[in-house]
Amino acid sequence: MARQIIIDTDPGQDDAVAILLALASPDDLTVLGLTAVAGNVPLPLTQKNTRIVCELAGKPQMRVFAGCDAPLQRKLVTAEHVHGKTGLDGPQMDDPVMPLQPQHAVDFIIDTLRSAPSGTVTLCPLGPLTNIATAFLKAPDIIGRVQQVVLMGGAYFEVGNITPSAEFNIFVDPEAAAVVFKSGVPLVVLPLDVTHKALTSTARIAAFRNMGTRVGRVVAEWTDFFERFDVQKYGSQGAPLHDPCVIAYLLRPELFSGRFINVEIETKGEFTLGMTVADWWGVSGRTANALFIGHVDEVGFFDLLIERISRL
Repeated sequence: MARQIIIDTDPGQDDAVAILLALASPDDLTVLGLTAVAGNVPLPLTQKNTRIVCELAGKPQMRVFAGCDAPLQRKLVTAEHVHGKTGLDGPQMDDPVMPLQPQHAVDFIIDTLRSAPSGTVTLCPLGPLTNIATAFLKAPDIIGRVQQVVLMGGAYFEVGNITPSAEFNIFVDPEAAAVVFKSGVPLVVLPLDVTHKALTSTARIAAFRNMGTRVGRVVAEWTDFFERFDVQKYGSQGAPLHDPCVIAYLLRPELFSGRFINVEIETKGEFTLGMTVADWWGVSGRTANALFIGHVDEVGFFDLLIERISRL
């Protein structure tokens, strides 16, 4: 039976690839809906981009919901310097035709978790945790009904990518992250420590382009654009595909390994705001609350990604 998921997202080229990976895997994953949140770019663009990706995948029947347009307590920080002014810079993409659902994303999350059998819906946040935290604060009864939250965010050994100590998704709304990490929900975290081991390469981008499909060409052009920032920043041979790691973990968890540890979110630090304080070595005495992933089989990850994207 396919696992039921809600994808919470702020596309972003790597979000887009993650969505495509999920939509290409209907035997494994049933996407109940996609909820957009402000993050990489403002909400009007993230909800639009989510619909663009669904149409690219040939899935205009998917339901897309717009959610929170700002963090719980802070001014929105965005990442056009990485993703371009549209969030999906690279190939020219047509405006979507499929409608945006009228219901607010937070209410969709709440209603879905209340109506589904307890423990059967997994939340997959690919951006700031504002929508998820807002749903938990508004309807705390749903927390115990979540099967898992599998998210991309945070860092430990790789420290930060938006500040010296913080990863972007957590930094944008640290208060929301703190709500989710303290909620007691079963939590799997895919941090920079693992996503920086899932790097694009000339050959891997060529594999998308050589599929001979529109989807393959667009993914190649997205990764070409996305790659230029990280190659310059890190001096690496390719760029990390952060968000597809979430979907790949759901499809092939054996590709990943990590530790069940305590992770706290820094919300007050002068230099460490948004830091995921990951007790990797178990020195704090605090109760473990998250499976914190540290390693991925890079070849297996890209083999999966290329095989599934070729189906679209």
